[in-house]
Amino acid sequence: MLGAPLSLPSATYRYSVLDQELPAALQEFGNNLNIRVSISGEVKGRIRGRMPDLAPREFLDRLTNLYNLQWYYDGLVLYVSAAKEAQTRLLLLGPISFEAFTAALDALNISDERYIIRPAPGDGLVLASGPPRFIALVDETLNGLVAQAQARPHAIETPQRDSVLMLFRGSSATIIRDGRPEGPYSFDTPRQEGVPAHAVGQR
Repeated sequence: MLGAPLSLPSATYRYSVLDQELPAALQEFGNNLNIRVSISGEVKGRIRGRMPDLAPREFLDRLTNLYNLQWYYDGLVLYVSAAKEAQTRLLLLGPISFEAFTAALDALNISDERYIIRPAPGDGLVLASGPPRFIALVDETLNGLVAQAQARPHAIETPQRDSVLMLFRGSSATIIRDGRPEGPYSFDTPRQEGVPAHAVGQR
């Protein structure tokens, strides 16, 4: 699976220029096939001599192999960069599972079997490696998924309370707290001691 599908004709692509700068040849390739092409400033070299007649996809792959390039199509633009520009990132998935992350990349036609997306040692880490445009889309997708997960309302956690049961028996009560009895407690009102009577002296 190669990212967004790059629809190229099956007819032979005839390249007739015998001496041309590599970026110019790639730009001409895009112009002839009505494909927007973005070429990195690090793409350098010169094509000298005749190129064999190949299907467009084979022609593109031949140039990338001969001149140590990488290409990635995002559905709108064909990005061509030097292999030395490849990036490797260690990304933190946060609340997103690896399966959900790769499923989103597949659904958005970002995944590309030529470039690496795999779990890394550690908790919730993923290793991504590929050309700059591919890595940028992987990073944007992860940021979007994390923002979406954080925007969901979270249930308010209610502090756990002890389970309390009070049993009354007459004037006493026993408290059962988390299955363990406490008490009994008496509710008898203490009696007041009588006030001694004072004798009244006779005159």
